[in-house]
Amino acid sequence: MTYSGLFAVGLITSPVTLAIVAILALLLFGNRLPSVMRSLGRSVVEFKKGVAGVEEEIDGVVRSVDDQAKSEMKAEKKDAEV
Repeated sequence: MTYSGLFAVGLITSPVTLAIVAILALLLFGNRLPSVMRSLGRSVVEFKKGVAGVEEEIDGVVRSVDDQAKSEMKAEKKDAEV
């Protein structure tokens, strides 16, 4: 059995593995762990803000294309009626 990644095999989800990872994090980062977690949390928040901004831009473009298509269809209907 080959291990292509921890998440692919599900090793990271067992409670024992999570405890081992937590202990390793404490050993590696020690007193800096709270600041590392705070920085990680801030980066996740910034990432979510960036994703939300992109989603808003996409929604705006879709709305403008829909509005343009609707106005073109109305113009075509008026031309067909005349």
